[in-house]
Amino acid sequence: MFDLFDLLRLLVSAFFILPIVSIIRESGYYIVATLLGAKNKHIYVGAGPVLFRLPSIEIRRYFFMTSWITYDEIQKDHKFWHILIYASPMLSNIIVAAIINFLLGAELLGGEIFWNTFLFYSFYFVLFDALPVYQPDGQPTNGRAIYDVIRHNHWHTSERSYDDPNHPAARTKEQEETIKNRDRDVERRDDG
Repeated sequence: MFDLFDLLRLLVSAFFILPIVSIIRESGYYIVATLLGAKNKHIYVGAGPVLFRLPSIEIRRYFFMTSWITYDEIQKDHKFWHILIYASPMLSNIIVAAIINFLLGAELLGGEIFWNTFLFYSFYFVLFDALPVYQPDGQPTNGRAIYDVIRHNHWHTSERSYDDPNHPAARTKEQEETIKNRDRDVERRDDG
């Protein structure tokens, strides 16, 4: 039965735990991109108007909704390093979750309900990030990006689009199909 305590847990999860898990996720990108020589790294948390900015992070009004990172191209442009970048958000969540889990098991942390909820969302992010699919906007999950690097020697970038279909950062055929399907669905809804 859903009671007042569950409502409080939901609010803490949505407005506190999810943003923290998002920042940990994006920090994985940030750390690996830094190690690989990327410049102009910036983490964005949320959507809508900007609440505040720090030198490398921007928090927006709807901070519990989304997160992403931008950076210039990495210095070591090789498929292994792209795989590492795509795996980094999953690895950062797994590492932090493993540490929290160890501390809970050793009874060094209190607030078990909070930390169990934190662990749930950490692994939730990892699970859905690992699925090898394209999102409706054509952007790949990290699992799909890793697959594309391994299978097709292709890596994704949000900064550029390439007309040359043979360029490693050009869209894949499957990605183009996902975008076409999304556009077709939007047209049907608008016509409907």
